[in-house]
Amino acid sequence: QVQLVESGGGSVQAGGSLRLSCAASGRIFSNNAMGWFRQTPGKQRELVAGISSGGNTNYSDSVKGRFTISRGNAKNTVNLQMNSLKPEDTAVYYCNVGVWAGSYLPLNNWGQGTQVTVSS
Repeated sequence: QVQLVESGGGSVQAGGSLRLSCAASGRIFSNNAMGWFRQTPGKQRELVAGISSGGNTNYSDSVKGRFTISRGNAKNTVNLQMNSLKPEDTAVYYCNVGVWAGSYLPLNNWGQGTQVTVSS
């Protein structure tokens, strides 16, 4: 079983920045990938960005060039630097431990999520 704890959400005006962090613990393997998803009411959870154990990354088209995913210095941690935020980035953001198969594939483990609100 995997436990995930996200932090760093909050409220910001459009054009601002936020940095999300996630710490994972439990049954995690060295070759696991990590990723960030987001969800708004009435919509499916969508991938924002993923990173492999080797540092390969993929991003959704809507955040390319604005968001950067990175592995933290501590083991099994991942960060999401979000710049040039837009109101449409408003969502609950979730961390995930998954696998990498050319791109990020999630496994069924989710944290409590952290709210990001961007006002215009």
